[in-house]
Amino acid sequence: MRLPPHILVVNGIKVRRPVFLVGAPHSGTDLLARALKRAPGFHLTTGRACVAHVVYAFARRPSIGRTSGAVRVLRDALAESWQVLNGSCGLCSDACREAGGVTSTGPCVATGEVTRFGDASPDLLYAVPVLRRAFPDARFVQLIRDGRDVTADMLDDPACLAWFKPVMLPEDTEFPNEFLGVNRDEHRDRWKTMPVAGKSALRWRSAVRLNATLRQELPEDQLITVRYEDLALRPAQEAARLSEFLDTRVPKVALYGPAPRVGGWRARLRAEDAELVEKVARQELTRLGYLTS
Repeated sequence: MRLPPHILVVNGIKVRRPVFLVGAPHSGTDLLARALKRAPGFHLTTGRACVAHVVYAFARRPSIGRTSGAVRVLRDALAESWQVLNGSCGLCSDACREAGGVTSTGPCVATGEVTRFGDASPDLLYAVPVLRRAFPDARFVQLIRDGRDVTADMLDDPACLAWFKPVMLPEDTEFPNEFLGVNRDEHRDRWKTMPVAGKSALRWRSAVRLNATLRQELPEDQLITVRYEDLALRPAQEAARLSEFLDTRVPKVALYGPAPRVGGWRARLRAEDAELVEKVARQELTRLGYLTS
């Protein structure tokens, strides 16, 4: 007999149809998070330490996510993140506070206004299998962006670069390692000596493949795919499309903020780095229309 789905209650509010933003690093989840944080009734968090610790545990050791306790651990982490308390915003990441326009320790929302919850923590993509078990009615928004622009941003991000140190691929690493984009143990030494642009391309390639699998597995009423380029160039149309999918009003004005320029990789990547990214991720760049064959 199939058991009824678990209902999480936060601040006396039942968590129904939570929204999770997923994608490769610098694919636009931060831009969309800024809009959803200002949507009526939404309480969206991003980068809270309690969630990040769990997400990275699943990312580095995928077998943990398949254990019986994984769902409870992730639900507990999100429940802690979504608590609306005095000083709550002081525990949030700078990105989360900036997105919500927070100038004090919070809280940034009133419990009486909250009807929906969501999270856009970095690398949440690697926790999707557990999120689907924890919240069967969840809605997912996957962000796709040109891997060359993603790489250009990753190369300027110390947090991303920290994951590319050789020590991040220890002897007890599980393979395939989708987080770093390394498929087999015999590729370990090759990865350790690869330029960071190539490592960035591997991370993007792996994330795009995970998103493609998710697209195949989830029905259209649970998943929507958004391209960063459309958010940046046609924010009004994308806000309308997201509003219909999420059954809320996504404020288009929040998408008209400062954002990296589409195609900026041409001026930001060295020629040899651009060539390496295109070599590593040619199949995915071509399939998504970013590169002509």
